[in-house]
Amino acid sequence: MEVGYTICFIKREDELLLLNRNSPPVQGMWNGVGGKIEDGETPLSCVQREVAEETNLFLEEHLFEYKGTISWAIDGGRSGGMETFLVTIHDDDLYPVPVEIDEGILSWKKVSWILSGDNHGVSPMIPYYLHTVLNENQEVHHHFTVDHGKIVEYVKGEEREHVFVP
Repeated sequence: MEVGYTICFIKREDELLLLNRNSPPVQGMWNGVGGKIEDGETPLSCVQREVAEETNLFLEEHLFEYKGTISWAIDGGRSGGMETFLVTIHDDDLYPVPVEIDEGILSWKKVSWILSGDNHGVSPMIPYYLHTVLNENQEVHHHFTVDHGKIVEYVKGEEREHVFVP
């Protein structure tokens, strides 16, 4: 499995700066910022570059907390993954929103809104791993098996949680 992407959640108190993406794979959904790791980049240099490109926030390396990996297998074939980072900022006025960029719209969203069971506007994997990213201090691997657009299995470290599709 190639971990060829990064994702970053920028946290301010009980909110995250999310991007409603204009393009697939999660077009029209709210997600963290990040993108493809380019040749010669480390995951940290990639996420730092992607955050700057997508948010215009030029954050120092020490602010990025590595949280582990998220991987997926889709329809029994395609697989991939991303390195996950968390940045916590403390300045309420640092980033006024909403802001429209080439990749979509950036806005602060309350964590409770993101994790609401009735919310179908966030990337579908986020509700499974976000609590761990925000609240656990260790690096954790999260793996998803997706079949025809539906998550059929989620594995967190050694703990296995099966999601049955009706």
